[in-house]
Parts: sequence; structure tokens; C-alpha cells
Amino acid sequence: MSPVDLGFPPPPLNKIEYIERESGETSGLDRRMFLADTLGTAASITLSGSDSSSASVGTSDIAELREVLRSLYALDDAFGGGDVRSLAIRHLRRIRRVINTGSYPDSIGRQLQLLAGETAEHCGWLHYDADQQDGARRFWGEALTTATMLRDPGLEVLVFASLSMQAIHEDRPRDGYDLARAARLRAEAMRSPILVSMIVAREARALAKMQDNSGARRELACAMRVIERSEKERPAPPWAAFHGHAELGYTQGLINAEIGHHNAAVPFLRAALAHQERTYTRNRALYRITLARSLVLAGEIDEAASEAVASLPHLEEVESGRVIRRLKEVRNLLAKNDSRTTADPVEVLSDYLKERAI
Repeated sequence: MSPVDLGFPPPPLNKIEYIERESGETSGLDRRMFLADTLGTAASITLSGSDSSSASVGTSDIAELREVLRSLYALDDAFGGGDVRSLAIRHLRRIRRVINTGSYPDSIGRQLQLLAGETAEHCGWLHYDADQQDGARRFWGEALTTATMLRDPGLEVLVFASLSMQAIHEDRPRDGYDLARAARLRAEAMRSPILVSMIVAREARALAKMQDNSGARRELACAMRVIERSEKERPAPPWAAFHGHAELGYTQGLINAEIGHHNAAVPFLRAALAHQERTYTRNRALYRITLARSLVLAGEIDEAASEAVASLPHLEEVESGRVIRRLKEVRNLLAKNDSRTTADPVEVLSDYLKERAI
């Protein structure tokens, strides 16, 4: 069945044209300079009297620290985890300093600890995206300790969902499935359809990796049904805002690819790319390169080469180890095909990867 037959809306052509135009206008963006400026701005944030061991911490300080975390989410969506990690780690250190040197009531203390846990989790995600898996595990372990100490179900869901994603990435699908189930049990009580849909989609990916194709299809269909209730119940937490029809299309494409049905994966990956919002630059790059991978494995070599080369302008703005590793995989697959038409694209991709010191 096509993505449209399964309930995905057709591509919004006007919006796609707008995205392409905007991408062209921002292709010269100096990512590192922008992030350096942002780092300087965040570093200049100081809590009132926080240099003193008796600093008083209040709700306005909590709001300020949380706003920085929100900005880190936005930077990650746009630029990937590579360059944002140092900023996130610095923010985590700042929160820890406030916890250990500030003066505040228990209610503020709990909020500070929760912020530390959420920021540690985001540090874990940024290491994961940079393909630094040991660092991701370390920060996620810290976040899980905080979640357990506070008995906070929202943070528990976040960490379990992240650990599930990592387990699937590392070809530990049974661990990924069990962690996703633990996240789902807690998420269902939060009554957020988008959150539940995201976790069920991860269950589906784990099942596909375990070669349980019928179970994977069943759970993905469940994820699609659940998300349709998103306007009637509680909204998703900010960290899950990326999940929607584009992400479900991408998941369907991955599931088909993982069971070797690359021809079936292609239309879903195309739909995912068409519907992904332009603010998620890293995800757009990842979707396009994943599409190129399925195209080459489906025998559509020339089209795969075209998509891979077309992803390079997006990567000028993105520092993501995961994305670069997948691009290298596509380059290697193309290089195995003895084709005149792919010789030039392979050279372009190789030169690009060499510049990125891969």
C-alpha cells in the first residue's frame, strides 16, 4: 500500500517549494560561528547572586534555566548533536553548581534536580547523535538515577525511550523492545497520544529487527491510530514534538528496509522527506540519505546517487555523526556498483567525506 492509502496526507507542494527556496537562502550559513555566538550568549546567563554560596534561587531562575534547555533542543534540531554538546554540558554544570551552592526551598530543589536530569538526558541524546555511544550511556545513566530518585514518570519515559532507541541502533532489539515497553507503561498514564505513538513506533522497529514482521506491522498500525487522537488529549512534552506523520513514514520505511523490502521502503521514505518541517534540518538530511540507501539497495542506482549528492547542502549546516556515518555507507554501496553514471557522484561524496575527516 502507498503512504497515502495508509492515511498519510499527500505532500503539501507549496510548502515543499518554500522549503527548497529557504534551504537555498541559508546554504551559506556559518554553523560554527552561529553556535559560538549562541554559546557566548548562554554562558553570559547568570542567576541573581549565584556567585555567592548563599544565592537565593526562585521560580524566575528556574524559568531562565529551562529556557536555555529549550534553546538547546532547537539548536539540536537545526544543527545536530556534534557542535551543541559542549553547550549542553556547560549548562548541566551550571545547574549542578546552582544545586550545590544555592539557597532554596524543597519545591525549588526538586525542580532544579528535574532540570538537571532532563539536561543530562539531552547531553546523552547529543552524544548519541554524534555517534558517541559510551558518552550517551553515561549521561542517560545519570538521568535515570535522577528520575528514580525523584520518582518522576515523565523523566523515566524520556530516558527509557532514549535507551530503547540506542539499543535498536546497536542491534540489541530485545533490549530495545523491553525498554520501549517500560516507557509505554509509564507514558500511557500521561495520556499524550503523540508520546505513546512515538514509543509504540519504537516497539515496532525493535520487533522488525527481531524478524517479527507481523508484530512490527501491528504495532506500527497502532502508532498510526493513536496519533490521530493527538488533538483530543494532552499535548506531547516538548522533546517529543518532532514525532508526527513524517516520523511515522520514516519508521515504516526503516521497517521495510530492515526486512529487506527496499522497493517498498522507498515511497514511505519519500513521503517522510516531503512532510518533514524545514526546522528539522538534521532529520531532513538523515531522511534523504536513508532514502538514497534504500534506492541503491532496490537497484535504482542513478536516483540513489542523485539523492545522496542532493543531501550535501543540508549537511553543510549539520554536525551529526549518525548522519555522516550513513552517508559513508551510501557512498560505499554506490562505489560497489561498476557504473559510469555513479563515478562522478562517488567522487563528490568521497571528497566531501574527506573534508569532514571521516
